[in-house]
Amino acid sequence: MSQNGHPKKWKFALLVWCFIYPAITILSMLLIPNLTFLPIPLRTLAVSLILVPLMAFLYIPYVNRRFHVWLRK
Repeated sequence: MSQNGHPKKWKFALLVWCFIYPAITILSMLLIPNLTFLPIPLRTLAVSLILVPLMAFLYIPYVNRRFHVWLRK
């Protein structure tokens, strides 16, 4: 595949997982103990309200720039 093509899905998924797993773990350790008064769906909502913007505006653009060539090989 050319370097101008789309990223290989398995490589992109691997890089996303490398961020999501530690981010979910850290946020869960920091937030969940302070949100025990909320039902689980609202606790999950709180974590996702932080992670989704981080992914969309910071991490995914960074991954695309930093690993552009490797993602497309």
